[in-house]
Amino acid sequence: MCARILMRRNPRILAFPTASSILIGLVLCVSSGREAAAQQAPAPEGAELDVKALFTTTCGWCHSDGGRAAGKGPQLMNSARTDDFMKNRIKNGKEGAMPAFGGTFDDSQIDTIVKYIRSLKPDQG
Repeated sequence: MCARILMRRNPRILAFPTASSILIGLVLCVSSGREAAAQQAPAPEGAELDVKALFTTTCGWCHSDGGRAAGKGPQLMNSARTDDFMKNRIKNGKEGAMPAFGGTFDDSQIDTIVKYIRSLKPDQG
């Protein structure tokens, strides 16, 4: 559907079907990735989190090396940001930069995530 709309608005896009197909695929992939992260099924309230696995599967797309290095998002290890700032950012996100996870994790789980971030040390492996 998106491809039809793009082609209708810009018929020249058909002149390069391979390039346009790749571009459309990339746009859809990136946008669906952000939506998927923001629409994850909520963790059961009070459930124990495997935060290391959470970072690998969810946060690692932007916060590289389990939060130890910058990627699309900032490095979290040794962050100068306050715990309250991080809790708010995890819960409410930042438009155009980070999805909100307040509907996915309860306050206790977000506290656990912040504790994990604070415990990060350089990877010795």
